[in-house]
Amino acid sequence: MGDNSQVAIFVPLSIMMVVATLNGFIQEASAAGECGKTPISLAFASLSDCLGAGRDPKAKVPPACCSEVSKLIQIDPRCLCSVLLSPAAKEAQIMPAAAISIPKRCNIKNAGNECGSE
Repeated sequence: MGDNSQVAIFVPLSIMMVVATLNGFIQEASAAGECGKTPISLAFASLSDCLGAGRDPKAKVPPACCSEVSKLIQIDPRCLCSVLLSPAAKEAQIMPAAAISIPKRCNIKNAGNECGSE
């Protein structure tokens, strides 16, 4: 009988742990971050036209890149910074200094320097 009582306690405890974990994931997924409800990885994917400009500070920035950068800045200026300094950007060999200079190279007004001195 001792084994049955342990199982009876373990099953509800396991279910509560799973529910708590799922609740945390759901809250994180629905929370608004720097890019609103758009995940950083998806925001990074939207900047595919910016890869060359993000790797070379002297590269010409394509108009499609400038358009996407403007959209991210409108969401929240910190969104662009988060995207350009994200693990995905690092994996894509984006140079932070080159990437952060893209708004200026696009002549985007009021872009500021939300990424600080990084």
